[in-house]
Amino acid sequence: MYAIECKNLTHYYGKKMVYENLSFNVEEGKILGLLGKNGTGKSTTINILNGFLQPCAGECLIYGENTQLLTPETKRRIGFLIEGHVQYTFMNIHQIEKFYSGFYEGWNSAPYWELMSKLKVTPKQKISSMSCGQRSQVALGLILAQNPDLLILDDFSMGLDPGYRRLFIDYMREYAKAEHKTVFVTSHIIQDMERLIDDVMIMDYNKILAQQPIGQFMNTFRQFNISLADHNAAVDLDGIAVNIERVKDKIEFYTYSTEEDVKGYLKMKGIGYNSFEEVKMSLEDAFIGLTRKY
Repeated sequence: MYAIECKNLTHYYGKKMVYENLSFNVEEGKILGLLGKNGTGKSTTINILNGFLQPCAGECLIYGENTQLLTPETKRRIGFLIEGHVQYTFMNIHQIEKFYSGFYEGWNSAPYWELMSKLKVTPKQKISSMSCGQRSQVALGLILAQNPDLLILDDFSMGLDPGYRRLFIDYMREYAKAEHKTVFVTSHIIQDMERLIDDVMIMDYNKILAQQPIGQFMNTFRQFNISLADHNAAVDLDGIAVNIERVKDKIEFYTYSTEEDVKGYLKMKGIGYNSFEEVKMSLEDAFIGLTRKY
């Protein structure tokens, strides 16, 4: 069953098209990471999911309800974190937990205090005295204590140093799997996403380039580097490569084809080479290879 179903989304800002006929699903109990360059529609998608923005066409459903018409019962099942912000910084971490708990029937303080113990902060420590990273973790703890079935986390890593990002990622993944939570998350720190997510969705301008389990994506999307035997030779890799970069006789290209298929294609095209190498990629490398560097 799907926690999120988006069907044929189309949205414009004035005459500028963000995307057209965009469709995707998020399975219950999965952590999906949305990746894309600035301006590709990540924030627009988050705002449509949360009902803050009405698409020009198409619809998004959360647990079968249109995001523009969510019932209070369904809204209670959703936790939303925007850029790790937390309000009421004059309170200490004990006061803010008690304050928020009064608004949620299903409040479960255990995840909040587990996270606070990992931060090694005292119950009387004021939010205003905390670092940006610590405040972000307080915000996360408050979201988890709401006990939502679906967490929508927008650019969760902004302002976090590597240690706090790792703390967030490890705790978030452990918690989500243990409690069968669904998570829709964006981040500009792509190497963090590789450790956290089950499925990846990569957006480009006006379209989705990939949506699949991250293991499948990393196993099937490949980078090859070749050195041409004739550095003046014209090279046609359009039939096999997703993206190509060439500097003189050096060619770097990305493909969903296997090494055997690539070598067969080069032979068929009569493209001679002195060296041939498959390059092991991180998720960030693959993201850049799929979307181009610029």
